[in-house]
Amino acid sequence: MKTPADVMKFVAENGIKMVDVKFTDLFGQWHHFSMPIEAFSAEMAFEEGMGFDGSSIRGFQSIEASDMILLADPATAIIDPICEHPTLSLVCDVYDPITRQPYSRDSRYIAKKAVEYLKSTGIADTAYVGPEAEFFVFDQVKYSAGEYSSAYQVDSIEGPWNSGIFGFGHSVPHKRGYFPVAPFDTLQDIRSEMVRVLIDAGVDVEVHHHEVGTAGQCEIDMRYQDLVKMADQVQLYKYVVKNVAKSFGKTVTFMPKPIYADNGSGMHTHMSLWKDGQPLFAGDKYAGLSQTAFYFIGGILKHINALLGIVAPTTNSYRRLVPGYEAPVVIAYSARNRSAAVRIPMYSSSPKAKRIEFRCPDPASNPYLAFSAIMMAGLDGIKNQIDPGDPSDTDLFEEENIKKVTMTVGKLNEALDALEADHAFLLEGGVFTQDVLDAYIAYKYEVEIGPVSLRPHPYEFLLYYGV
Repeated sequence: MKTPADVMKFVAENGIKMVDVKFTDLFGQWHHFSMPIEAFSAEMAFEEGMGFDGSSIRGFQSIEASDMILLADPATAIIDPICEHPTLSLVCDVYDPITRQPYSRDSRYIAKKAVEYLKSTGIADTAYVGPEAEFFVFDQVKYSAGEYSSAYQVDSIEGPWNSGIFGFGHSVPHKRGYFPVAPFDTLQDIRSEMVRVLIDAGVDVEVHHHEVGTAGQCEIDMRYQDLVKMADQVQLYKYVVKNVAKSFGKTVTFMPKPIYADNGSGMHTHMSLWKDGQPLFAGDKYAGLSQTAFYFIGGILKHINALLGIVAPTTNSYRRLVPGYEAPVVIAYSARNRSAAVRIPMYSSSPKAKRIEFRCPDPASNPYLAFSAIMMAGLDGIKNQIDPGDPSDTDLFEEENIKKVTMTVGKLNEALDALEADHAFLLEGGVFTQDVLDAYIAYKYEVEIGPVSLRPHPYEFLLYYGV
């Protein structure tokens, strides 16, 4: 569907009873409201706009200027894959009701601007993105954080700590969850259901499997798409995965590190640039890459700590970004080496398959901001011909190598400080704006970093209660 008329025809042909409109806040959370089909019109959805309170959405408006409107994108129309009643789902862009201009803090608008900026450079006209958003499926989760108590507990039938009296005989040992068959992998049918629901919703899926982490770590890979469409699909992907798990009596988290001393969940992000239908990253240099691709890598590595503030955006992200557990914390690039921040996949020699894989992002990030920021860093590398140096094809965590490498920052506040100091590349072409970055950083400090740093950690009682 491309036009409002296409959408209205779709509504009539599919017996739609409800319409659900969705939009994304500054930090990647999907929001929605619904209306009966009798109250829906193309003029309202695509021209006039649908009003909402912007002051109630984190990172958006203050209370004295709270009115905002949504305009639906007809190209995103699908039958909602979760709702019981036939429901039309529309992804929306956020607008100011007075100026009728796109809202600067609408992350989908930022992603659209990023694509337009890419075209304006003449370097390329398309950025293809393929994220690997990992997640954990648990049987039960409990958590609390009050003034006088703090605790969490996760439980999985696959886990070696399973809370049943005798547990489940085929538990997945630590760091051995990659590709085991049933009965070790108890989630085959759940993932297959997730995949079929995604396909029915128009998402191209390539593969699904159990991941390395103990107790229910999974991955479903979507086929690459252009930047904005893929960001839309990541939002739909998380929505489907969580709700299908719920229908099986399970719960899903995209939290980067929910289990101590086991692999965390990343969102390794594959990216390539194309122009006039031709791939720009294929060449005759190392790992079959072009010079353009190397400059793109150079830009990512130069700005990597600033990027982390956007692509690894939680305090929990830095429980994952530690040496070991295949964590990509070394500022380097390599073919096949998973401890480097940037990897060049070697599964295919086809020019169309040549791409870079940035391994630092995690699925807690806002995909619109994350994909845009990665591309902007790479474009800065191309424009300024930033040399990424030599590849790193050795085990970077061996004793003789670890002292020679440079690591990424290890805390969210350090990443945000880097973002404050190094963000001119994001402002190019007006893609990101200063007010967006200021609001983003301020929220992270006030609502996340500050409260986490002030609270006693349960492990501190174990360490220090008897001092």
